[in-house]
Amino acid sequence: MPPKKRNSGTTQSKGLKPSAESASPDKKESPELSLKKHRDKDAEFVTLCKTLHVTDLVCDRAWTLWKTIQESMDEVADNQKRLWGACLFVTVTDMDVACFTLTQVLKAVSLNVKQFMSLVRKLDVNLDTISTKVNSALTRLEKKYDVTLALYQRFEKTCKKIFALVADGKERETMRSCWTMFLLAKGRVLQMDDDLVISFQLLLCTLELFIKRCPPDLLQPLYKSSISKVQSPPTRTSRRNQSKAKSRPPEPEMDVQLLETLCKENECNAEEVKNVYQTSFSAFLDSLDLSRSPDFPQVNDLDQQYEEHYLKSRDIDGRLFLDGDETVLVPKVEILQGERTPKKNLQDEDAVLIPPQTPIRAAMTSIQQLRGDLISSGDQPSTNLDTYFKNCTVDPTQDVLKRLETLEQAFSQRFGQAVGPRCVILGKQRFTLGVRLYYKVMEEMLKSEEKRLSVQNFSKLLNDSTFHTSLLACALEVVMATYGESSFKTGGYNHGGGDQAETDVCFPWILDVFKLSAFDFYKVIESFIKADPTLSKDIVKHLETCENLIMERIAWRTASPLFELLKQEHEGGAAEQVETPASFSQPLQHNHTAADLYLSPMRPGHRALPPESPATASSQASSQVLTQPAGQTPRPPKSNSLSLFYKKLYRLAYTRLKILCSYLLSSHPELEPIIWTLFQHTLQYEYELMRDRHLDQLMMSAMYAICKVKSVDLRFKTIVTAYKNMANTNQETFKHVLITEGHYDSIIVFYNQVFMQKLKTNILQYASTRPPTLSPIPQIPRSPYKFPNSPLRVPGSNNVYISPLKSPRMSPGIMTPRSRMLVSIGESFGLSSRFQKINQMVNSSDRSFKRTLDLGSAPKPLKRLRFDVDGQDEADGSKSGGDSTLIQKLAEMSSTRSRMQEQKMKEDAEARKE
Repeated sequence: MPPKKRNSGTTQSKGLKPSAESASPDKKESPELSLKKHRDKDAEFVTLCKTLHVTDLVCDRAWTLWKTIQESMDEVADNQKRLWGACLFVTVTDMDVACFTLTQVLKAVSLNVKQFMSLVRKLDVNLDTISTKVNSALTRLEKKYDVTLALYQRFEKTCKKIFALVADGKERETMRSCWTMFLLAKGRVLQMDDDLVISFQLLLCTLELFIKRCPPDLLQPLYKSSISKVQSPPTRTSRRNQSKAKSRPPEPEMDVQLLETLCKENECNAEEVKNVYQTSFSAFLDSLDLSRSPDFPQVNDLDQQYEEHYLKSRDIDGRLFLDGDETVLVPKVEILQGERTPKKNLQDEDAVLIPPQTPIRAAMTSIQQLRGDLISSGDQPSTNLDTYFKNCTVDPTQDVLKRLETLEQAFSQRFGQAVGPRCVILGKQRFTLGVRLYYKVMEEMLKSEEKRLSVQNFSKLLNDSTFHTSLLACALEVVMATYGESSFKTGGYNHGGGDQAETDVCFPWILDVFKLSAFDFYKVIESFIKADPTLSKDIVKHLETCENLIMERIAWRTASPLFELLKQEHEGGAAEQVETPASFSQPLQHNHTAADLYLSPMRPGHRALPPESPATASSQASSQVLTQPAGQTPRPPKSNSLSLFYKKLYRLAYTRLKILCSYLLSSHPELEPIIWTLFQHTLQYEYELMRDRHLDQLMMSAMYAICKVKSVDLRFKTIVTAYKNMANTNQETFKHVLITEGHYDSIIVFYNQVFMQKLKTNILQYASTRPPTLSPIPQIPRSPYKFPNSPLRVPGSNNVYISPLKSPRMSPGIMTPRSRMLVSIGESFGLSSRFQKINQMVNSSDRSFKRTLDLGSAPKPLKRLRFDVDGQDEADGSKSGGDSTLIQKLAEMSSTRSRMQEQKMKEDAEARKE
């Protein structure tokens, strides 16, 4: 028998009345709170505990936490009952006991999800108030809520297009059954239930089931006509008149025509949805014994089964979205921001409205773009790539194919383990897309190398297994990021979050799957981005964040080859050669490609490579050894990969330090270069302190140390509070710091027991009359990567941008929805009369003429222009000189375009020289 359920405080369907008894294991110890044991506590707090069915132990610990918070806070601004609810949530999460669900505590303290999450995080007034376990649980719940909200909003809009309004309100009942079934399916099919794309595909499968079983009068015309003839359910009368021997054939598992209509209307790839249906949704229907039934599932049965799942998961009751319940309502401010997307105001026949960019639409658009860019790429090497393989001294073709076969099996199996047991086939789909991108980028890389080096034999590079594995890993990371499955919610940490590591495919998951070192993976990132100009800005930023995570923490894991390279450099007496401080002030410019970095010197025997070929992709390594002066002991050649890594590391480190100093030491600007000197010294000479630690741990320790010796009052608590406001930070960084092997503690303990002990002599030098020489400040570029597809702002303007056309699929009308005329360089403009119109507009002072520059349509009402420089709009008549300002903007646009063209020609000329 299923366990008895307590009242969740939610709006239940008529047929389901769960009892108030909890299924929590703690109830066996203390079925009911003992009021006698808690006379020392506030009566209202005890009442709240009784309402939420907590045990005596939970009550005691939550009260102790509350007293700690009360003492730490200057004033308790929030409602006490709400803070108590937050304390109880933190306590049961830390203890991992099932006393109540998130929805139950939200209702008990009258807060919605976002308000409650914010309140819990406010409790973290000390370094140890909120554990990393609680923070992980909060992050997971918040992501799941955001995904469920996005799905429900799309579900409601889609249902309005599917179901017709009828007098008895039957369509609402159908929606409730459909939504509840979807929630149950998502909970059972997906282990990683915050996956937006697969969840949405499951939702379409659920809608398909309900549409094909709906009475025709309940459907809108489009979906009524989309149901296949063979799928049309017979009437109950005809069903009863049929004998068992003459019953119609079993209903097919899915209506392909109907599913394709749903996918088309929702901009979703039909083949992917069909696979989700066949592999996951059909199995779910079988588990409910619904695969062949022509009837609707019973809402009471669905409610009961979902109730069990919801109580077990202890989070949000997803049925509340149907009721507009205040605990799951989204703040009105967020709704308004989501609907603020500008709409096209053209009145031409081809004018289109740009819909709001919802999370689901953004995901579907990104996936369509990726798949579109890979249409011409096959699952096998292209003719050009095959030629490169055949030109090698040792043909890598068979090794490449065998490696892909092995890695596909590893990837799809681990994907299924993380996302859901029946999602292995989906993992294979992701892998196939990754292989196409891998071949595409590899070919572009080799073309670039051929042009750069004038060679066609890349035997050494193309037989390097690490290069291929890294390139494939990067391609798969792009695919998973496009599908929204890889992000940085854990910051690369996998401990302290219960089973989070098992249900998390966020970076660096792919490195663990392929057993690939982060240091090797970093070598391919920049070349990958340069080789594929179709990557969106979001994906480029994603890869850049991957690179930063590698430099901050992941490359410093104990088994990393980075430590071996550093050891070689220092043993060779070349510690200063890793990256000379004198070069800090120079721009981050280098000519190293992935080929240079993978063929960069390594310890002999560290990586097996084929015999030397007559012409390889890089000759720099050998030339460095040959140029050693006669009579001197040959020193190991300098590693390009290590040198470039440290160049980027220093620039990242200084950038983060500068941000933190701006928060905390604006009144002491003289301290920033001193802190940087200590920080840089630590990274260069005491790099062992980075082993299994984070770059920011050394940064915060260096800041505290210098402030201490310079008698500036700055506590670690203050540093940590400011640090939490920085981008891409994780509280594990200051709460879970390695002290000794296997032992972790807060950053304060790390500073006292490790950092200060190691650097005490060096730190004290900064208090002397002869402090160490200051390290030069690195020059910080905006980003090491160029975004060729990003709009460039016209100098001196507020809202004038020049944006190159990315692909033929993106029409100028979609790129600039507010424009009435657009000139796109590289695309046919049409009649020459249009250029004459522009010339007339620039030379004419007649405002009415400019307003009718829509090539023949009727005059439009004057809109407020966004060319204001002084804070006023020229179109409202509040300042003169509107025409001259507009002419000036157009002139600046022309000038900027000319400069861009000149720069492009210059770059091409330099490339030819190289």
